Amino acid sequence: MSDAHDERDPETLASVTKLEPEHEPESEPTRWQLGKTHRKVDAMERMRGITRYTDDLKLPGLLHCKILRSPHPHAKILRIDASRALAMEGVFAVITGEDLAVPYGIIPWTPDETALAVGKVCYVGDGVAAVAAVDEDTANAACAAIEVLYEPLPAYYDPEEALAGEVTINPYAKRGNLSKNVVLEFGDVDQSLADADLVIEGDYFFEGTTHGAIEPHCAVAMVEPNGLLTVWSATQVSHYLHRELAKVLARPAHTIRVIQPPLGGAFGGKSEPFDLEFCVAKLALLTGRPVKCLYTREEVFYAHRGRHPMKMHYRTGFTREGKLTGVAARTFLDGGAYSSFGLVTTYYSGQLLCSPYDFPTYRFHSTRAYTNKPACGPKRGHGSVQPRFAIEVQLDKAAVELGLDPFELRRRNDMGPNTRTVNEFEIGSNGFLECLARVEAASTWKQRRAELAYGRGLGLAGSTYISGTNYPIYPNEMPQAAVQVCLDRSGRARVFSGANDIGQGSNTMLAVIVAEELGLELDDIRVLSADTDLCPVDLGAYSSRITLMVGNACLDAAQKLRRKVRAAVAKRWEIPAKRVTLIERKAMDLEDPARSVAIAEAFQWAEADNGLLGEVGSYNTPKDRHGSYRGGTIGASPAYSFTAHVAEVDVDPETGVVAVQNIWVAHDCGRALSRKIVEGQMEGSAYMGFGEAIMERHAVDPAHNGVHIGPSLLDYRMPTFLDTPDLHALIVEAPDAQGPYGAKEAGEGPLHPSIPAIANAIYDAVGVRLDTLPFSPPKVLAAIERRLERERSGELPAFKAERRPPGFTGDHDDRRSA
Repeated sequence: MSDAHDERDPETLASVTKLEPEHEPESEPTRWQLGKTHRKVDAMERMRGITRYTDDLKLPGLLHCKILRSPHPHAKILRIDASRALAMEGVFAVITGEDLAVPYGIIPWTPDETALAVGKVCYVGDGVAAVAAVDEDTANAACAAIEVLYEPLPAYYDPEEALAGEVTINPYAKRGNLSKNVVLEFGDVDQSLADADLVIEGDYFFEGTTHGAIEPHCAVAMVEPNGLLTVWSATQVSHYLHRELAKVLARPAHTIRVIQPPLGGAFGGKSEPFDLEFCVAKLALLTGRPVKCLYTREEVFYAHRGRHPMKMHYRTGFTREGKLTGVAARTFLDGGAYSSFGLVTTYYSGQLLCSPYDFPTYRFHSTRAYTNKPACGPKRGHGSVQPRFAIEVQLDKAAVELGLDPFELRRRNDMGPNTRTVNEFEIGSNGFLECLARVEAASTWKQRRAELAYGRGLGLAGSTYISGTNYPIYPNEMPQAAVQVCLDRSGRARVFSGANDIGQGSNTMLAVIVAEELGLELDDIRVLSADTDLCPVDLGAYSSRITLMVGNACLDAAQKLRRKVRAAVAKRWEIPAKRVTLIERKAMDLEDPARSVAIAEAFQWAEADNGLLGEVGSYNTPKDRHGSYRGGTIGASPAYSFTAHVAEVDVDPETGVVAVQNIWVAHDCGRALSRKIVEGQMEGSAYMGFGEAIMERHAVDPAHNGVHIGPSLLDYRMPTFLDTPDLHALIVEAPDAQGPYGAKEAGEGPLHPSIPAIANAIYDAVGVRLDTLPFSPPKVLAAIERRLERERSGELPAFKAERRPPGFTGDHDDRRSA
């Protein structure tokens, strides 16, 4: 194998010592809370409209911040004159890039952006100056009064053009406009393709998309008289924001507190620091007053950090029996102006493709380029949704060429459980075959597919995803997750966790684990999370890490307390502790169920024996889940989820409109800790993938100086309830030894197959391949026209000829009458 990774990859230096789980063996088969339906712990506050989001915070003397943004896609900043703005009544301060000149980045090895531009701007929307004023109107007027003299520079909007360009975009770039280049090869791919009975070759393009969270980014900062800086932020990575604030502001970390209030959605779009957090902090320090900054919806689109556009060329070899022989992928990633998570994304674009199918040989070459566009980053299913679209369409093309049912082809290539991928990732439990069986049965694939009329089709796709990254973003030997649990003598529990609940229900997951172990109801548990002063460190809500990592830490703490409580009860009943169970707010004798005591009294006994009932739990990953080659840690995970989708579509050959009627989603989540929440994550993921397939497009217009084509929720099309197909969540449970009670992720993996399943269903409906996204009506109609023209010329047979409407010839007028 070869690797073009030319930076020192710290993850390869991590210890390879295996961490053995310390969970108490489960002696009680009856489950009290696991797998049941739970209301989210914060649901009623949100439903009643009393949840206080970041923008709801009102502090005495609050100032409002607005950021002046560049109208140019690429330009030098020759001069900034803020004198007119500073002279305005109600303006308290103006800052520029020189006031926050320390570069930062979520990945420590690519700190290539500053809170405000220093010396040059790199895309339309780049921050240039920030104002603190008595209200938003005054702040906006002050921004308009700031005079900036620019010298425009050449702009590049295409990654391959940028790589060939002579002008460097990012001022911290080391190799022109090359952001990252990765080449990894496992086995002799060229020989495997040469020996194959069939080689499928295709070009694919995945258009960029944004997250679409309802709550815009918002941050509030306040400085206490003792110098403590508190920042409230709509972030999903409180700990990393805390670190970067300390770095950029040159302040000791212990003088900074970061709090994440309830969040109105994120999907990866708030998983790194943004300019507004640094700006409000600096302005609060300068003015001595609280400062708030709320993005407009347009600013959210320009801040972006959404899905990377990718150009992908794939060659895939098969035997005549349908077995894979090798895969070769060449990918160009459009990274936008800054790195963001781009180093990781470049690896993910190849590393996460190697299951659930067994690749005998594999090579990927991925190149990320800087362009003069908003920076791309992580969106739900980070880095692997795009290549999954390509490989699943490749598999469908092969099934057609080989005359195999798409299910059968995938079954023949299933890698199974307890194995290693070609790129040496350790796979534990694997429920992919059951996922296939569930969607095949639920969609009545065998009974219906061969009989569907022209314009109607079924499509299949599968996927896998990580349950957390095996290593933290910055190298260290400390735990990746930690939780504190304290029991009250009234019979309640308090849970302190640094994890960020972004709407996915992680606080509820923690409550379920504590309730399960200590026999409580969820209403008995209070979860305090994402406050860097009060909670232990957690690395944040990204890479589907929280259920496995924070869940294990919580289980560790809860089981320590459970042992203390059971021991205290057993001591007073003079029985072995193994006979005591905690369930239904009671401690009960398993051999004499009539003998019980209220859980509050059991807690009091335990407190009398042990003192204050508090325990901590922590979790770190096993270090034997990957190969030893450079880059082999990126994409490694303690456990992997598996998913299969079947999509059903109606395609109107007259208009090109694709109506997705149903998506059946079978997802191996290991074990569903809270059933409805898992189903909601599965359905939400499939919904998001459906929207990206049919509607969404995040792009700028080179003909109009690089402005966004539609930076509003009116112009950026996303599905409404009326557009959304029926979503059928089918939970598959293949418990994994690495997860709490066997649980794996459920929040990102179920997105991946939606897009290729819809693409494959469109082919099954009208016989056209759509290898570029989104599948908009003009694109679909043009593909149908090309197919029908080739049919009329005799180049192709009529697709579903026997199932077309009577009198259908493919001519436009005939199709209209039909």
